[in-house]
Amino acid sequence: MIEVAVFGAGRIGKIHAANVASYPGATLRYVVDVHAPSAQALADAHGARVASVEEALADPAIGAVVIGSSTDTHADLLMRSAAAGKAIFCEKPVDLDIARARECAAAVEAAGVTCMIGFQRRFDPTFSALKRRLDDGEIGTPEVLVVTSRDPGAPPVAYLKGSGGIFKDMLIHDFDIFRWILGDEAVSIHATGSCLSDPAIAAAGDIDTTAVTIRTRKGRICQINTSRRAAYGYDQRFEVLGDKGMLQAGNVRPTQVVSWGGKHISSDLPEHFFLERYRDAYAAEIAHFFDALTAGTPVRTTVADGLKALELAELATQSWREGRALDCSV
Repeated sequence: MIEVAVFGAGRIGKIHAANVASYPGATLRYVVDVHAPSAQALADAHGARVASVEEALADPAIGAVVIGSSTDTHADLLMRSAAAGKAIFCEKPVDLDIARARECAAAVEAAGVTCMIGFQRRFDPTFSALKRRLDDGEIGTPEVLVVTSRDPGAPPVAYLKGSGGIFKDMLIHDFDIFRWILGDEAVSIHATGSCLSDPAIAAAGDIDTTAVTIRTRKGRICQINTSRRAAYGYDQRFEVLGDKGMLQAGNVRPTQVVSWGGKHISSDLPEHFFLERYRDAYAAEIAHFFDALTAGTPVRTTVADGLKALELAELATQSWREGRALDCSV
């Protein structure tokens, strides 16, 4: 039985805490959050205790930590957890600063602890099924990947000001999908964008609509289009074109009922937001983390994957600001 401390009692911390508590081989021992009422409420919900960072990391019974707190705390908690010899699950991004993220990666390597980064889309049942079929050669050699990623609405401007910008906050998942699906690395990247939904976003130095083109080492092309505003819900899908066909992964809907009438055919809108869309994926990634710890096998999304996605987000931000394609093969 692995005893666990969860850092963060916000919306993502609540999801991870519930999934830890429901995993048969783990016990949620501590909840840590600077907002005491939130920490207490989450701890009470799962029979855990509220603790400080120091108390949780000093407890030799704690075998693993789950970091779901705000982004600006990730690097510090990750390095302190590594130094304490704890296995680590950390939400993306590792940090907003590349140098700091590299420091984290070095700390994990030096400590020799398991560290998994939370790219839950790799664990989505539909996306995972597409990846298996792609790897089985169903469409031959992949040549083009097109990723569509759209939110139902932008977060508050106060949040955006500290988010690192749309490429680090939103597209970092899409950069990870690109590397995972194609099994390839970028040699060039060109990003462009606009602010179309709210002038306050532009005033904060960010954008809400982007288009990114990536060329890979093997000459493949990836196109990523994103928007902070989709009136119909949370739009997450992609397609892979190969020399023998195409595979598509579509949206998840609350039900699969389709109504056929004399004037139209209709179905449910996509799930409204990521908490609903990736409900199963969040559970699957935590289960994978603990399965790997129990079996002593590698985790599927490493701190190196987190660093690679962050580097692409940094380059995309630079490309957008400078209005030119960038070489990222070095």
